[in-house]
Amino acid sequence: MASNRRAFLTATVTTVGTVTATAAASSAPAVPAPPRPHGPPTARDALAELLAGNRRYADGRPRHPDESTALRRRLAAGQHPFAVVVGCVDSRVPPELVFDQGLGDLLCIRTAGEVLDEAVLASIQYGVAELRIPLVLVLGHERCGAVAATLDHLRTGAPVPGHLRLLVAEIAPAARRTRALPGDWADNTVRAHATWVRDAIRADPSFAPAHITAARFDLDTGLVGLLP
Repeated sequence: MASNRRAFLTATVTTVGTVTATAAASSAPAVPAPPRPHGPPTARDALAELLAGNRRYADGRPRHPDESTALRRRLAAGQHPFAVVVGCVDSRVPPELVFDQGLGDLLCIRTAGEVLDEAVLASIQYGVAELRIPLVLVLGHERCGAVAATLDHLRTGAPVPGHLRLLVAEIAPAARRTRALPGDWADNTVRAHATWVRDAIRADPSFAPAHITAARFDLDTGLVGLLP
């Protein structure tokens, strides 16, 4: 089933009015904050915003933007995220922190090893088609546990238990392609798998309106680097 999915994926691939307030009792409803401008209008701008936020994060100077109570209340009426991030479930790689973004900024879809399935693809399509998000970023990361499990399986041939078989089956092709390359096999696999996920999304006409790119997060430095 996993190989069929891989073949299929490869082949397809509110404006708020200004409100004035008079003196009121403490029980009066809060006045909505002025609308925050929507996010970066183009994919290039969106990517620049992500990378600038990541530099703040890596330098230990995060702004923690877009977290106010007023914004939270306004966002209850609708959202306008500026990027989709397809990332890993790893607890050390939360995209909102890694890119120093806040409420309503990112649409994050996370699976172990950024493995694709129909639910992931439908979620990306929701962001691109319904929310008109201009950028999809696939984010792999250093020392990925799903990649490590895949390499262990390929080294030993030991059976993979339960649902983990899907992860291994989806990541194994990238691991096999990079096994003979110089350098760290695990990190080469992380890069190869992230770029394959990027290319599979790119090849699907459902995502044609968006720019699709891939990157790797370095756990040691905190920096995100784009992948070729």
